[in-house]
Amino acid sequence: MTCCDCGSSWFLAQLKPNCARIAEKNLQRQGFRTFMPLEEQTRNRRGRFVSVTRPLFPGYIFVAFDRARGLWRTINSTRGIARLVSFGAAPAAVPQDLVARLMQRCDDAGRLLPTTGLQPGDRVILTKGPFAEFVAQVEHIDPDRRVWLLMDIMGSRSRVMAGADQMRAI
Repeated sequence: MTCCDCGSSWFLAQLKPNCARIAEKNLQRQGFRTFMPLEEQTRNRRGRFVSVTRPLFPGYIFVAFDRARGLWRTINSTRGIARLVSFGAAPAAVPQDLVARLMQRCDDAGRLLPTTGLQPGDRVILTKGPFAEFVAQVEHIDPDRRVWLLMDIMGSRSRVMAGADQMRAI
């Protein structure tokens, strides 16, 4: 259940509204290890499709520390942090393998890498392009990693092609 050699575990901290970067910077300045996975999404803004990088878990950040040293009170008083997620009087540790698997799926900047291991029949949600936030089913995967999807569009089943980096499994 440790995140490194120092005996630390991962915990989840709830952020104050619009304070993700402030909290992350202040925690790192205090010597805490943080992790906030990001994903790229396409949004429709005034008739244009715009790609934005958003947190995978909006309003939360993972923080590593040693609970036995009592540092969790320092985190609760950090600028940008509302509170550590707790069940009872003390913060609850996040399973180490969950954070480790999330980290493996991210690049060095914390952005989710394209989904791999898709199989025909898998359900995915599109994250980029004009069909962003649509749910589809994988029909076929070409050798050049183009993925053919089946989508319900306006009451009929349509076949659409997308790149593997434009979707995530659900």
